[in-house]
Amino acid sequence: MIKVGVVGAGGRMGQEVCRAVAAAGDLQLVAAVDPASAGGMLDIGSVTIAADLSALEDAGAEVVVDFSVADAARKTLPWLAEHGMHAVVGTTGLGESDMTAVAEWFDGSRANAVVAANFAVSAVLLMRFCEVAAPLMESVEVIELHHDQKRDAPSGTALHTVARIAAAREAAGVGAVPPDPTTQTVLPGARGGEGDGGVRVHSVRLPGLVAHEEVVFGALGQSLTIRQDSYDRRSFMPGVLLAVRKVADRPGVTVGLESLLDL
Repeated sequence: MIKVGVVGAGGRMGQEVCRAVAAAGDLQLVAAVDPASAGGMLDIGSVTIAADLSALEDAGAEVVVDFSVADAARKTLPWLAEHGMHAVVGTTGLGESDMTAVAEWFDGSRANAVVAANFAVSAVLLMRFCEVAAPLMESVEVIELHHDQKRDAPSGTALHTVARIAAAREAAGVGAVPPDPTTQTVLPGARGGEGDGGVRVHSVRLPGLVAHEEVVFGALGQSLTIRQDSYDRRSFMPGVLLAVRKVADRPGVTVGLESLLDL
């Protein structure tokens, strides 16, 4: 039985993680932390949300899932490394400098970390399929669609997708996508933001959406569209639980679920 704590337990994703952990026969939810919801009760039993990270240590948590916000994660993750607790991180908004810091915090620690931009298996497959297509198609643009309460844009998943597309093109020797031919932008931002390798990214925020990504490749006389849709936050839970079960056997910091899925 793996003892699991959840940070950001009062948020939508945090609550879903708590339910998934509590329902798993080989996992035990021992602590929930969220300063904004401290004192509240989860709807899965007798677990009360604590305000301080010390609740994780008091409960003997072995693995801690962090679905909070970037500013909070920057304090939580070094604390977990220092206290020897494995981390599974789904918090968005962490940049390259943050990932460098995470590697430093867990280097030499007895704890490991799995950090993923997206825990949906379908999203991991989308990124892998994009790597295969990227060197074979002339150009590509990414459209990510999320609910209207999402804080960051573009999403971490979109940025990770773009980085992998750019890396696949570079590795194949085809380089960046062709320069944008647009010479007149009627509305600022109409062509989206430019990511790694010149790949354009467009962000949509609407009520009713959860998490969706569409990658459109183009070449002479043809196009290829790869799309992934998460209609419910439960779609992320199999990936989260997979990481919880495997993080102890993955020394250091593992980025993404690909290696856990043998992709």
